[in-house]
Amino acid sequence: MPTYAYACKNCGHRFDAVQSFADPSLTECPECGGPLRKQYGSIGVTFNGSGFYRTDSRKKTSSGDSGGASSPSSTSSSSETKASPAPAGS
Repeated sequence: MPTYAYACKNCGHRFDAVQSFADPSLTECPECGGPLRKQYGSIGVTFNGSGFYRTDSRKKTSSGDSGGASSPSSTSSSSETKASPAPAGS
């Protein structure tokens, strides 16, 4: 169940309340009886791992991915190798 933060508009008393999504919001301060307002802050979501990539949601096929991925990478690495000695020799 989520924890909600409340603050009183009259006395400034702040507190947290563990409530279900179906529960109604609290409206009365337990200290002075004044009106409450719900506090909104940063949400507690953490993304763990190395990251999210465009290819994470694609289906992996052994023939499609390996053939397409190895061909451009070998071409680009060979063109990089050819391009590197030219500037060094100038």
